Amino acid sequence: MTIDTLDPFAPIRARLTTIDRSVPVGRIVALDGTGFTVAGLSRVARLGDDIRYRDGAGRVVRAEVVRLDRDGLRATPFGPAEGLALGAEVLAGGPPGLSPSTGWVGRVVDPFGAPLDGRPLPQGQRRPITGAPPAATRRRALGARLSTGVAVLDTMLPLAAGQRVGLFAGSGVGKSSLLGQLARRLQGDVCVLALVGERGREVADFIRDVLGPEGMARTVIVAATADMPAPVRRRAALSAMTVAEFFRDQGARVAFFCDSVTRLAEAHREIALAAGESAELRGHPASLTPLLASLAERAGPGVDDQGDITAVMSVLVAGSDLEEPVADILRGQLDGHVVLSRSIAEAGRFPAVDVLRSVSRSLPRAATPEENSLIAEARRLLGVMERSELMVNSGLYDRGSAPELDRAISLVPRVEEVFTRTDLTSPPQAFALLAQALGRGYAG
Repeated sequence: MTIDTLDPFAPIRARLTTIDRSVPVGRIVALDGTGFTVAGLSRVARLGDDIRYRDGAGRVVRAEVVRLDRDGLRATPFGPAEGLALGAEVLAGGPPGLSPSTGWVGRVVDPFGAPLDGRPLPQGQRRPITGAPPAATRRRALGARLSTGVAVLDTMLPLAAGQRVGLFAGSGVGKSSLLGQLARRLQGDVCVLALVGERGREVADFIRDVLGPEGMARTVIVAATADMPAPVRRRAALSAMTVAEFFRDQGARVAFFCDSVTRLAEAHREIALAAGESAELRGHPASLTPLLASLAERAGPGVDDQGDITAVMSVLVAGSDLEEPVADILRGQLDGHVVLSRSIAEAGRFPAVDVLRSVSRSLPRAATPEENSLIAEARRLLGVMERSELMVNSGLYDRGSAPELDRAISLVPRVEEVFTRTDLTSPPQAFALLAQALGRGYAG
């Protein structure tokens, strides 16, 4: 045995010899209010990579490579560009990544994995934030129905493990309250919440008043407030999904929430337009579709011994326009959508879910034949009432003229009262209340 084989530092020395001690350096050759152009890194950097520079105060700031060509690269900064000048040094940073760990539960972090509460944050193994979804041919089917505590979801619009659902709502109709309820009550081991472009005060209010200690105890929040540059806001959703994938790969049942996809799309639009892409989808770039598709596909059931990611992604719709680009793209990618109605909210019924405009693609498999029968009857009566509501409210309908409408007039208020319950412990309890409202029995 030679002396070298006894040297405990031999593996370290061998590893050090493989490290490239040269650092590629580029120079800023053009800059404006949306970003800058760098020469000297085009053969080193890749699209989406991080690069680093120093701002006017001497702080190291990152930027994202958004366009590459033969003469240079275009970058959009994650921080202030004030004080930059032509000729300033820029260093290559490599692919973006994150190092989540189980110690992140109960914490609030920024899109780069830095703590926002001032306390030390444990770091795990680094993962790319643009991870690939599980292999399509090996993914499991949707799992069992999950309990949400919200009667209208547990009955008419069930959520199954690994399902991906859009929550479409205008402002002021109870979206945040419903998201908070789901974050607290949706069955699962851990909750990951992406707050994209929220006002700073609302982030604190959501943590304190909507989630509360009960919800925060099992939640990781990745937050990027509205004042942050567009690349930071966009990265919040990608980083949050990376955290969700970390827990999924450990076999956990993960509840993932993104609030909101609309602000994610707006951030992406800023970046894409600055990179020279044209706005073709009613003001949005064509690259928005693959971005949203990728985010949706990364959620869902896992493979083998992985867990699953059940995703709820909110979309802000102006005037309940479900045909606007973000809503339309997302509906085509998800396994269902829940629509919140302003008219229902103004009538004082919360959560203001418009059942007839909402769909859960986990049905009919997620419910028993008896439960599917109750769902079908409730939908039929709601449809009858909606079609005749104007006639009934204006006094033009005479009771006894249409037995089905008479039954709807009698039972729909009772059904809608059931839909307001958010304190239930299981879907069977919700179905028992629905059956009672319809004047039927329920064996469970």
